Amino acid sequence: MLLIENVQLIGVAGATGKRGWLLIDGDKIAQMGSGDAPALESAQRVDGGGGSLLPGFIDVHVHGSMNADTMDATPDALTTMARFFASRGVSGFLATTMTQSDAAISKALANAAACQGPVENGATILGVHLEGPYINLKAKGAQEGTFVRPADPTEYQRWLDYGVIKLTTVAPEIPENVRFIQDCVRNGVVASIGHTTATYDQAITAFQQGVSHATHTFNAMTGLHHRAPGTVGALMTTDSVYSEIIADNVHVHLAAVHALIRAKGVDRIILITDAIRAAGIGDGETELGGQTVYVKNGTATLADGTLAGSVLTMDQGVRNVLRTTGLSLEQASPMFSYNAARQIGLGQRKGKLQIGYDADLVLLDADHNVQTTIALGRVIYQR
Repeated sequence: MLLIENVQLIGVAGATGKRGWLLIDGDKIAQMGSGDAPALESAQRVDGGGGSLLPGFIDVHVHGSMNADTMDATPDALTTMARFFASRGVSGFLATTMTQSDAAISKALANAAACQGPVENGATILGVHLEGPYINLKAKGAQEGTFVRPADPTEYQRWLDYGVIKLTTVAPEIPENVRFIQDCVRNGVVASIGHTTATYDQAITAFQQGVSHATHTFNAMTGLHHRAPGTVGALMTTDSVYSEIIADNVHVHLAAVHALIRAKGVDRIILITDAIRAAGIGDGETELGGQTVYVKNGTATLADGTLAGSVLTMDQGVRNVLRTTGLSLEQASPMFSYNAARQIGLGQRKGKLQIGYDADLVLLDADHNVQTTIALGRVIYQR
């Protein structure tokens, strides 16, 4: 058992602003309360130093870090990523693929399926976010256009059979992609609108067909215009759809992040990083989906200036959101964990400080820097 004391419990009714404690038994949250922790001789005690204890961050859209990428399709790559993410407060993530050949995507999916689950000293691999290849060439962003294609059941059914895909990005305006959306929904895979030129009406139709998520909102989709509301307008006016957001000060102006939060509320927004293998390394030349990427002053681009993922980390994204919106950690915390857990079917056991839930936790200091990360009751990072 692990007893964390002298902390503020974030997201627990009646605990706001109070000193409290939380007991982990095995991989579950067993007890918690306000005031002094109980005297339990059998428990290892951790003094939280008055910091904030909240559910571990969940990143459902992240390609890589520390020169490792999901498309490397090796256990070492996913382990490297998982350990770096743990140092940034992430307790679980979806390894995210790129638009590539059938062979390359199949290899990445097979590797993720074999590695799925807890990682020693790392964040838990919760599954895969299949980003492409069934997107719109006109909104491909940094995806490799050579491999953009309409959905093919003989191809994607094999991918679904791996049982590891939890979320997929698709352009719903492509006629062949409608069946893919329907098949994903039938298989319990969340369909996400993204890399799309969908009009407002096309986006609304997609939501009616089962699309319930939006990939990196504002980026690689039709924007909001007062006579042509576009995909963004459809998202802002449809409460049931969750919106990813990259809060790195590069992909989206933080005022737009604030506007999205005001439109949808904190219960329908999911903070992501969309980080690439350069995350954690710094400026220089790197690679994404077979294309050369240049990172300068924390911004990753292709040679033509197209944004190519990010080098954002979840903890920095959290600090950015709190700074620009004026929301408290308590108010904003669903965007960092529970909304993601709920979207990928884990909301009954992850993303909350609640008895019986998985002990996935992050301890932040007063400046919201990560002090300790815990996944399934195991300390996977300690500053």
